[in-house]
Amino acid sequence: MERKIFHGSIKPLDIAQALVAEFNRGNLRAQTIGSNDRVVIQIGSRPDAMAGGQTAITVTVQTLEEGVMVEMGQQAWLGVAASLGMSALSALKNPFSLLGRLDDIAQDIENLQINERVWAVISQSARAAGASSELSKNLKRTTCEYCHVANPVGEPSCSACGAPLGKVQPQTCKHCGYVLKPGDKICSNCNKPVF
Repeated sequence: MERKIFHGSIKPLDIAQALVAEFNRGNLRAQTIGSNDRVVIQIGSRPDAMAGGQTAITVTVQTLEEGVMVEMGQQAWLGVAASLGMSALSALKNPFSLLGRLDDIAQDIENLQINERVWAVISQSARAAGASSELSKNLKRTTCEYCHVANPVGEPSCSACGAPLGKVQPQTCKHCGYVLKPGDKICSNCNKPVF
């Protein structure tokens, strides 16, 4: 399961509407379940699709403090591999048979790329709403380890007691927006190295 966090004034319904608008057409269908704080979006091939195999994916969007968390479930391949296999076998027997299967092959390739397309729509929707994987202004506060006074992020020392604040400065993963702990070398959410 992939997970990304977007900080800013974005709501789950903003992302849900963008996904439904993008994927509820052609050989794909999209529907939403839930409202307000938690929305589940299901995207899948239409059962009556004329070309290609079938696929399905679930995206969950829920509200967090100052943003949303988006989780994309594992994509289910319902016949895409079989459809591509049939195209390959047909081509081995008769290369001209590929001409009749071009629609199937194109749809299979489109289904294989659905994860990337979903993340692109989600990222575009987040940018349009002014959200990003950067911390929001309200979350850009750090608490002094010694006197527990809140200080603006980036301040070298506590405004109340003068203690250094370098260890407690918050950061987010550049890949998924997850808030990192001081000293993290690898993001605990996406397992990618922290730069």
